[in-house]
Amino acid sequence: MMFLDYPLMALVVAWIILCVSSVGALGIHLLLMMRAARRPWRLNIEKSFRPEISLIVPTYNESDLIRFKLENLIRVDYPNDKIQIIVADSNSTDGTMDIVRDFAERHRNVQIELMSETERKGKVIALNAALKDCSGDIVIVSDADCFWPSNILLETIPFFSDLRIGAISGPKLLLNVGESWTASMEGNYLGLMSRAALGQSKVGSTILFEGGFSAYRKDILDSFDPYGTGSDDCGTIIKLAEKNYKAILIPEAKFYSAFPTTWKEKARMKIRRANQLVRVLGKYLELLLKGRIKYSRSIITQGIYIYLITPFIFVAFGIATFYLFWKAPYSVALLAIFVIPKIRVYALEAVQSYIVLILSIFSVILKRKFVIWTKPNDRSLVREDILRSKGLI
Repeated sequence: MMFLDYPLMALVVAWIILCVSSVGALGIHLLLMMRAARRPWRLNIEKSFRPEISLIVPTYNESDLIRFKLENLIRVDYPNDKIQIIVADSNSTDGTMDIVRDFAERHRNVQIELMSETERKGKVIALNAALKDCSGDIVIVSDADCFWPSNILLETIPFFSDLRIGAISGPKLLLNVGESWTASMEGNYLGLMSRAALGQSKVGSTILFEGGFSAYRKDILDSFDPYGTGSDDCGTIIKLAEKNYKAILIPEAKFYSAFPTTWKEKARMKIRRANQLVRVLGKYLELLLKGRIKYSRSIITQGIYIYLITPFIFVAFGIATFYLFWKAPYSVALLAIFVIPKIRVYALEAVQSYIVLILSIFSVILKRKFVIWTKPNDRSLVREDILRSKGLI
């Protein structure tokens, strides 16, 4: 009878289970959502729908960018008498508001309002203060370093004619995607996540929202980030999910921004963003357990599993992999799969994301919260020549 190495067999079985439960679960979810993304919308969309819009631009020391941002906004194709622009400043010290005042004076045909805090309290607080002055039926938030194609409102606002839609966001495209390996990897990652979010939107409702373009139906928007997650976009749509409204990401809402070219700055941004996402999903979990969310429960549950549970399973999978290589050296041949460039890129991004998520989960447990509005070091990467080449200003 052939001798069987039962401990090694048990290790292989455990390795397979951990692989499927972590990387496999993520891969299956992405494949299912990308397949769902190809489905047609089942929405009642009236193309001529043109409600009044209030657009909030939160700022803090944006003197290098605010002129470009305002130039970008006045190029957007939408009736001027139906757009209210509110610049909500969080006590800038670099002359940002002087630039805004001068711009508003020179463009009196556009309704531009200024709101400045006397003390810097954070982005969410600035947004909620501006929300009180919003007169439009749709409220849109757009960060100062994000730029829109001119047709974005005409293509996206009609989706709100379907009364089930509570919020809309769009995919982020990088202005400097080819300028560094870090930006290139982020571009691939963002493309994958956007397709997944589109699939989630067509299945039910997405949990992934972007601050570059996040639009909300005002009559159901009580406040930004009502549960104090620290996320003004993903945290805001939690309440909409409680009210059984859909939050969707649509390709027509695409916008452009830059991304840091160094891994250190990327990690800093990722940890801050992941910290917020962990808090958002923690609140979703709490509301699910209390029975307060009825719609899109499967998507939310999948998100909780992928972002809060699989990082720890992945750690166990990593340990099991090293142990397997030690007990059965020939198994190193499995690494041959990384010869395929796309697999190598996505695998590296997955490893980085799992590490960031674990650090973020522990930061939440330790009650470290990113409340004050901090800016990444990517502003200098937004150049006038790039914006003009893409027709954004």
